[in-house]
Amino acid sequence: MQIRPDRQTLYWSATWPKEVEQLARQFLYNPYKVIIGSADLKANHAIRQHVDIVSESQKYNKLVKLLEDIMDGSRILIFMDTKKGCDQITRQLRMDGWPALSIHGDKSQAERDWVLSEFKAGKSPIMTATDVAARGLDVKDVKYVINYDFPGSLEDYVHRIGRTGRAGAKGTAYTFFTAANARFAKELIAILKEAGQKVSPELAAMGRGAPPPPSGHGGFRDRGKGYGGSRPWN
Repeated sequence: MQIRPDRQTLYWSATWPKEVEQLARQFLYNPYKVIIGSADLKANHAIRQHVDIVSESQKYNKLVKLLEDIMDGSRILIFMDTKKGCDQITRQLRMDGWPALSIHGDKSQAERDWVLSEFKAGKSPIMTATDVAARGLDVKDVKYVINYDFPGSLEDYVHRIGRTGRAGAKGTAYTFFTAANARFAKELIAILKEAGQKVSPELAAMGRGAPPPPSGHGGFRDRGKGYGGSRPWN
């Protein structure tokens, strides 16, 4: 296919990390750059961010306790790293009585459409998802985002939590942070501080290179009234 040498090429990106800038330089010739806001990586200030230092083995029990505290029928989006993880956690949540469905690339388009429809309608207010499956999804009124697995970059972290707090609404993001994620601590702290969020002593220590507490001490604070064992959708 032949393309005119005087063609106009337009290039958009929600964030501007070094990898994206290098790609732009590779394919664009002497480009003009227009930035709305700041080129620095920043989280939406309408989102309350909570980070819990945990061990891998603590995650599921922490998730259930968190759901008991916050579940009020509002939409909750839980991010996982893998498709297998989505299915495993969703299966366990459903066995424990939680209205959860999963969405990922191994599901057919019809399955993904149905899951998304159930989530949007509030029939299944908990949805687990991978980054790829969740990209481009536009769901209004997601009240909570939970990072069950921390993403592979801070750009993905900002994208994930940005699924809540949209169109002028307030939102809340909870993140499980393990020893395996320690290399992201310093950058995560910078994002939290820029948005005026609290940084726990445990996370601050990890940002200075200290090992995380062996038992995963920390925990989410100021979550408000919990629901205990009651299930408001029953």
